[in-house]
Amino acid sequence: MKKENISVQMESEKLRATRKYMEKKDASLEQELTDALQKLYEKYVPAPVREYIDEAAEDSKSKVKPNKPRAADQPSRESTI
Repeated sequence: MKKENISVQMESEKLRATRKYMEKKDASLEQELTDALQKLYEKYVPAPVREYIDEAAEDSKSKVKPNKPRAADQPSRESTI
C-alpha cells in the first residue's frame, strides 16, 4: 500500500526535549508517532472499512506479476546440425 508523509508542528524546545529524553529510554519518536497513528486509525475507522482496505491491499499485492525472464536467461531454441 502506498504511504504518505504528514507533518506536524511543535515548538523547537519541546521537540528537542522530547527527543533527548526519548533517546535516554531508547525510544524512537518516529515509531511512537507511527504507533499513535495506528491507534487513531483503529479507533476512528470502522472495522468493516479497515477490513475492506486490508483486502484491497492484499488483492493488489497478489496481482503483481513476477518479471519475465530475459532472453539471455532463457535456453536457446535454435538447433545445431
